[in-house]
Amino acid sequence: MKSEAVFEGLKDLAQKLGITVSEQNFRRLGVRAKSGFCIVKGKSMFLVDKQSAISEKIEILSSYLATLPTDHIYIIPAIRQRLQLAQKGGKGPESILQLEDSK
Repeated sequence: MKSEAVFEGLKDLAQKLGITVSEQNFRRLGVRAKSGFCIVKGKSMFLVDKQSAISEKIEILSSYLATLPTDHIYIIPAIRQRLQLAQKGGKGPESILQLEDSK
């Protein structure tokens, strides 16, 4: 599964969980922040630095989503495997094998 497809799958899962994923250019906004979960005006959001590499976006979002209960939601196998890897703190070869860089 290509990296972009994995990231889209993670964003879809977040949406099913009531979390809006928003990519923002923190540098352009002059904000010194890291990607992560926040609540803005009562709305659950996960902000992602648009300038981060796709692998970093996947890692940070999957690490967060792996902490949430997802048993009640259908998740495609490739995304579920990515979440299981994140639960184990995985950054090893298994995570590299799951992602194909687009060229």
